[in-house]
Amino acid sequence: MNANPEIRPGYHGQVTDAVLARAAGVRLLVLDVDGVLTDGSVYMGHDGELCKGFHIHDGKGIRLLQQSGVEVALLTARRSPILERRAAELGIQQLIQGSGRKGIDLERLQSGLGIPAEACAYMGDDLQDLPALRRCGLAVTVADGHPLLTRHCHWQTRRPGGRGAVRELCELILAARGELDALLQAHEDAD
Repeated sequence: MNANPEIRPGYHGQVTDAVLARAAGVRLLVLDVDGVLTDGSVYMGHDGELCKGFHIHDGKGIRLLQQSGVEVALLTARRSPILERRAAELGIQQLIQGSGRKGIDLERLQSGLGIPAEACAYMGDDLQDLPALRRCGLAVTVADGHPLLTRHCHWQTRRPGGRGAVRELCELILAARGELDALLQAHEDAD
């Protein structure tokens, strides 16, 4: 049973006033990678090389969020040179790979950046993300996240992992902060 009345399991994409209030205070967005920034697929070639697919809309959402002053970090249990390259492309400086204890690593990250848990959002998709989701002010899972996570998250995206879910969360945070319309207008007015 869900003890937190702000958490509404199964309400895909519906935004409550409580979720907006949490999103408005976000100064740090921490993302899981496989199943959040990717669709969870890992492609292995004949020589053992790994490939992952990243959705370009998610990258744009991250850039917009960074432009508004929100720090973005990646926290993953796997290690991947491909991820290092993608993080560099997006200007993400906080990259934690090989995490076996995501909750503890999230606390260390928050402490190192001087950002309280209440000002942190975390997005995950599977069971290993639960400890991190419990240590942040805004806990989010993707549309195709494990059903158990919905009982521990404040919000669930309409889009699945690797298919624009991160962009959806970035725009929610920007809207809650009152900055989304101006950012979108700037793109509309661009030559």
